[in-house]
Amino acid sequence: MDIAFVLTQAITQAIGVTAIIYLLATMGLNIQFGYTGLLNFGQIAFVAVGSYGIGVFVIYRGWSLWASILVALVLSVILSLILGVPTLRLRADYLAIVTIATGEIMRLATKSLDPLGGSQGISGKMGDDFYALNPFPEQDRFEFGPLNFSRNDLWVVVVGWVVIALLLLLTWALMRSPWGRILKGIREDEDAVRSLGKSTYLRKMQALVLGGLFGTLAGIFWAVAKQSVQPDSFVPDFTFFCYTILILGGAARVLGPVLGAIIFWFLLVFIEQFLILLVQGGTITFLSTTQIGPIRFILVGVGLMLLMIFRPQGILGDRKEIRLDAR
Repeated sequence: MDIAFVLTQAITQAIGVTAIIYLLATMGLNIQFGYTGLLNFGQIAFVAVGSYGIGVFVIYRGWSLWASILVALVLSVILSLILGVPTLRLRADYLAIVTIATGEIMRLATKSLDPLGGSQGISGKMGDDFYALNPFPEQDRFEFGPLNFSRNDLWVVVVGWVVIALLLLLTWALMRSPWGRILKGIREDEDAVRSLGKSTYLRKMQALVLGGLFGTLAGIFWAVAKQSVQPDSFVPDFTFFCYTILILGGAARVLGPVLGAIIFWFLLVFIEQFLILLVQGGTITFLSTTQIGPIRFILVGVGLMLLMIFRPQGILGDRKEIRLDAR
């Protein structure tokens, strides 16, 4: 049994392109849900804005990647305002309903509208401007111990983790500032914060905008790395996986999403590859390789259930951080 291959695949994916995309989106949720208590169940909508912002303006309009990124970020702010203005003065569950509906509306709209690629999505060389800056030499694969990346993926991974490090530093600084302390106060007791003369509505809007921008960056990396934007990729499952990652690592902790994303993707890939080896080797005879995909989610789900029973605050979290003022 080639267990070394399984470990190599799992470790590579744990810090690879997909993990980076989910991590960026989860960092946004950490600001919205972890620190502020906003129940955003439609983070995938912001990811879609980032991806389609690149796809439409680079492929259909012929703009540069850098101009398209700026437009995508502006569209993300506009979406946050559309979602937040009518809902943030109401109970927390209203935002949850509106955001999950918005994610589905956007998926169905992009699937139906030809200017957005329709059901076929948008494919093409969206990241040429980005890959033109790639400093790594021309060769098929790069191996660093157990890590194995293609040239383009390695460039995405390097830039992705640099961006993540900068955003982690930004999050750390903001949450130690008076602004961050107000967000935590809103999560614990919004009425108390309001009684001190602070505008909770404005702070919640700012948290929604900032977290949405993180999700939009995830969508930008998605479009650049995959060179394709497909509407059926932007399903609610994405947001639920992000919540899983956040709770696993620990909400309201700067490094919680990082630890959660690495562990989540390591376990998913390790379990999948390990089961494939067992099935192909004849050790497991009651499963086929096509059944392994759902089985891995079942096993990871059982593990998360046990985590919620014995340590609901996650690995790095604190129990009080998941108590929300949902009034």
